Amino acid sequence: MTLKTLLLGACSALALAGIASAETLTIATVNNGDMIRMQGLTDDFTSKNPDIKVEWVTLEENVLRERVTTDIATKGGQYDIMTIGTYEVPIWAKQGWLLPLDNLGADYDVNDLLPAIRSGLTGDDGKLYAAPFYGESSMVMYRKDLMEKAGLTMPDAPTWDFVADAARKMTDRENGINGICLRGKAGWGENMAFLTATANAFGARWFDENWKPQFDQPEWKNTLDFYVKLMNDAGPQGASSNGFNENLALFQQGKCGMWIDATVAASFVTNPKDSTVADKVGFALAPDTGLGKRGNWLWAWNLAIPAGSQKAEAAEKFIAWATGKGYLELVAAKEGWANVPPGTRTSLYENPEYQKAAPFAKMTLDSINAADPKNPSVKPVPYVGVQFVAIPEFQSLGTSVGQLFSAALAGQMSVDDALAQAQSISEREMTRAGYIK
Repeated sequence: MTLKTLLLGACSALALAGIASAETLTIATVNNGDMIRMQGLTDDFTSKNPDIKVEWVTLEENVLRERVTTDIATKGGQYDIMTIGTYEVPIWAKQGWLLPLDNLGADYDVNDLLPAIRSGLTGDDGKLYAAPFYGESSMVMYRKDLMEKAGLTMPDAPTWDFVADAARKMTDRENGINGICLRGKAGWGENMAFLTATANAFGARWFDENWKPQFDQPEWKNTLDFYVKLMNDAGPQGASSNGFNENLALFQQGKCGMWIDATVAASFVTNPKDSTVADKVGFALAPDTGLGKRGNWLWAWNLAIPAGSQKAEAAEKFIAWATGKGYLELVAAKEGWANVPPGTRTSLYENPEYQKAAPFAKMTLDSINAADPKNPSVKPVPYVGVQFVAIPEFQSLGTSVGQLFSAALAGQMSVDDALAQAQSISEREMTRAGYIK
């Protein structure tokens, strides 16, 4: 056997050993457009880190929340990186369930993260416990052509009364156009994200200062009555099954006059590859009722590492890649600046190329900055959170209430019955958990 053959054999053996020893990161994520785009670009990361392989577990929003919560609470260890929201990060960090992100690299620039987003991901010790992949608030997306046809002009800062009137005037059942599309699918992060933020604008709140549930108060009755009537008059059929993705599809197909939802949707509804109405979309702030609060929320989908992970170093490398400035430039090069993940970095909103490509940029940033998680409603509250209540019990409680409100929308129970049951469930849970003495 020649020396050359021996060397080639040794090199092949080393290469095989390298493949065999490559760490595989299992990443749980949500089936939103930006996350799916990230999966398509993962080769950029693995080509620079050949010793790391990536496997994706992509789930619908409600299912993702259930799976990752169960896994981290039971120390199941199924996932090396989890996609979690602004709700989970501070709670899980306090419980010691997440690793701090101390080694994102010298060029990561943590200080470039938008303060409103970063503050929700920072623990009491000042450390970052998750990195934001995209951040969002909520706003009105509307068809300029249908608004004009209805003889109306959308204000930059509309009221709910204007929106409701416009929705009814824009509805054209014969041509399959619904005046408005709003979330109805049950879930604390689905219909309750929208309804809690909306309720803030109507002066409602989940709890008073003594943690007593408030669903028996007139503000919640006004909120839910308004919503159900509006959706019956101007919403799509089967709205109680529609969440973010379903309404996005309806809007892109030209079947919604207005849609009030996450600002992250702006790049999808204006993308001519996917949206039949891309050149007809306008934007406005989430509505108010004149009480001083708009119905806009504050959220980020973030990447985090569960405590006890055996692959923390590799996981942090991936997170630094996916949430760093270089990833934004990668998406811009492949898909255009309008399609980069929004809402995380100050430098993005200072970038003239992004400002030019994304007509929704200023409205998104204004909406994010306007949200006030510490003072979400008109009246004082004992909790933090705009479209959620930042306590561990909220995940279960919010979903239970969401099921009742979805049933009211579907006509399976009255608004009064839904509110009465929501009050009863909430009182029982808050007493059991020790909030109500």
